Amino acid sequence: MSRNAHPAGPRHGDVLPNAQQSALPDDVNAIDPAIWPTTVARVDGTLVLGGVLVPELARTHGTPALFLDEADVRGRARSYTEALAGFDVFYAGKAFLCTTLARIVADEGLGLDVCTGGELAVALAAQFPPERIEVHGNNKSVDELTRAVEAGVGQIIVDSFDEIGRLAAVAATFQRQQRVLVRVTVGVEAHTHEFIATAHEDQKFGFSLRDGSALRAVEAVLDAPSLQFAGLHSHIGSQIFETTGFEVAAHRVVALAGAIRDKHGVVVDEINLGGGLGIAYVTGDDPESPKQTLERLNGIVELECASVGMRVPKLSVEPGRAIIGPSMITVYEVGTVKDVTLDGGTTRRYVSVDGGMSDNIRTALYDAQYTCTLANRASVETPVLTRIVGKHCESGDVVVRDTWLPGDVRPGDLLAVAATGAYCRSMASNYNHVPRPPVVSVVDGVATVIVRRETEDDLLALDTGVSAVPA
Repeated sequence: MSRNAHPAGPRHGDVLPNAQQSALPDDVNAIDPAIWPTTVARVDGTLVLGGVLVPELARTHGTPALFLDEADVRGRARSYTEALAGFDVFYAGKAFLCTTLARIVADEGLGLDVCTGGELAVALAAQFPPERIEVHGNNKSVDELTRAVEAGVGQIIVDSFDEIGRLAAVAATFQRQQRVLVRVTVGVEAHTHEFIATAHEDQKFGFSLRDGSALRAVEAVLDAPSLQFAGLHSHIGSQIFETTGFEVAAHRVVALAGAIRDKHGVVVDEINLGGGLGIAYVTGDDPESPKQTLERLNGIVELECASVGMRVPKLSVEPGRAIIGPSMITVYEVGTVKDVTLDGGTTRRYVSVDGGMSDNIRTALYDAQYTCTLANRASVETPVLTRIVGKHCESGDVVVRDTWLPGDVRPGDLLAVAATGAYCRSMASNYNHVPRPPVVSVVDGVATVIVRRETEDDLLALDTGVSAVPA
């Protein structure tokens, strides 16, 4: 078990409240470098990102808004490509994707993992090299498979027998042999939220090892002349801090590779161990570095391959959150401050901001935990345990469930929430007809809009105004 291992049960940013959130911090204005982007600092009490004062960013681009530290995300991407020779690294676009980010990922030498036709369209619009794209998804349509094969994507991860048949037919139409990996459900229970654990048996992804489906899927691919069996894929979940799950997954995947060799004389070229590596959301979260993680995974696979007398295949991983998550912050403006008296006479302070679950559903969906700070000034007022809530008509519209903020927070103040790069803008909605926020890249003192703010005109543009009943 790694130094970051924890007892079974959900932890770390995606689920249960972190005990340290309820402990009064030594300095409520402090910026923990383990949580915030690398260029974030305070200058005369004011938060700065990428060389620009956050209040200036808010004045120019409005709130709520997500601000990307471009130097930070490039550094995190590079840390994976430089960590260990022999690994292929695919950025998981589902965490957040736009054409600008796709170009950054390409610049830094990573591949790109897409899982829908829309994500593929973004990648191709960014002129991402198609041979460095892999395609995921448990229900790829014929149209999506056709677009992927026609574009010349590097590999497709097949997820069902229906899909193997569809893909074989599509690839034959183009008279080419499409490289594929078979996604294997290894029966590992990752210590994470049940909605983001993806390797236990009772879920929608992959082919089960336990019932023999995984081996039968490999055989179906081998029997299809238009498909090239390239390897095996396993993904055990998200926001994972310990490697014990990867150890078990690697053991079982390598054992399957050995069985394929012994039965069919086919050598597995690639083992993809998926993504799901955790990041720090709150004080106390302590993820490993990419180098530590990749070295550990490589060591695990080497040992397992040696045990079955098999050469080590090419290894690949799919970090998404671990690259983009820490590189973005969300900035909100405070609208109201309300103290509510609870049973027993205690008081909870509610601070309402101008965004909420439409730009960050994760707190409501996973009970995720976040770190928040006053961005437009520092304060020496006594901290108050505070709940940051949004403007939507839902009592569950919570951005930060429990955090310490200065007691003098007031309407018009700016609050910055750290580590919002992953699954915030990508899962954003128009609930209550709220336009989605922009994404602004900041680097070396220059801010550039890379995803513009939606407007009410955008919302109305989809509304046909046609009545179902004739006048």
